[in-house]
Amino acid sequence: MAQKLDVCIRGDGMVGRTLALLLARQKLRVGLVTSPPKTTQDVRAYSLNSASRDLLSELRCWPDALHATPVQHMRVWGDDGGFTHFESPTPEGLTWIVDVPVLEAQLAEAVRYQAEITSLTAAEPAALTVVCEGRASATRDELGVNFEVLPYQQHAVAARVRSSTPHRQQALQWFHHGAQGLEILALLPLGGAQGDTASLVWSLPPERTKDMLALSADAFGIALENASNGALGQIELTSERAMWPLQLAHADRWTGNFADGSAWALAGDAAHNIHPLAGLGLNLGLADVAELANVLKAREAKDYWRSVGDRYFMRRYERARKADMVPTWLACDGLQRLFAHPNTGVQALRNWGMNGFNSLAPVKAWAMQQAMG
Repeated sequence: MAQKLDVCIRGDGMVGRTLALLLARQKLRVGLVTSPPKTTQDVRAYSLNSASRDLLSELRCWPDALHATPVQHMRVWGDDGGFTHFESPTPEGLTWIVDVPVLEAQLAEAVRYQAEITSLTAAEPAALTVVCEGRASATRDELGVNFEVLPYQQHAVAARVRSSTPHRQQALQWFHHGAQGLEILALLPLGGAQGDTASLVWSLPPERTKDMLALSADAFGIALENASNGALGQIELTSERAMWPLQLAHADRWTGNFADGSAWALAGDAAHNIHPLAGLGLNLGLADVAELANVLKAREAKDYWRSVGDRYFMRRYERARKADMVPTWLACDGLQRLFAHPNTGVQALRNWGMNGFNSLAPVKAWAMQQAMG
């Protein structure tokens, strides 16, 4: 039977929808497998860099200023006097904290009005199938791909909060080594430049996670005030609390072929997971689909005779993204392990390093450019 689709995308999250829009612009026939609507409140927010902003702006899906808050300052405290501060070199900001439900809605609206994209309830045959199903991808498991997982002894607790002091476009982060292990608290500014709301991501040991989720809303707010040293004044919980286990993971193969010869590729969390401490998760998934779209765009010139699932394109995509991912994996995992180490000598060394880094302007400027994309 002749294939009606050029590309079938399994997963209609932010990564899958972005890819669908990119490929539809190349006049490819795209099928997007949709999921049932969420039944719980989505409290997530992501830190997006300039590359992600440019990509989403090009698709006319970048949220307005109220839902994409520029970060002008990033302040990070260690667990024993360590401190570093990043200040944006431009009024645009270091990164942008984007409200996930708003971004998802804008991507869904753009998909709805794109004639080249067909919404599907189940996967259909295509020259190329791209798997964007997230970290628990069923298709990846069916393909027999080895997904190497290194669990961290931490869970992320996420929520929305309101503070008595405006956030002044600051992203704040604290590392603390408590009795049960490493804790990382991040408060990310929401609601625009003058806002007083924030996205909370609190990475905690499993037992501490249970304790925090068992607290009343008022008690949870007080615990946050204490953990953040009152930096934003009184804190009020304004949403449900979400929780998920943290891990470092990556697939050994990102591309391959089905038994019928058609191609498949992994993207986003189906291909890799990292710790949220650096705020890179969605940026990496968007970089995956941007690279895949760029690789396939070569068909419009000299490689027009190749299928979208040609092994030549798949190899180029996999090599490029794996090469870009390795430094990120090493840096994020290394930082998590450094702060998780309980030895007092290591503790002193990491806090000394933070203070030393804070005083090295050229090194800080380089690090900011890398983070800003």
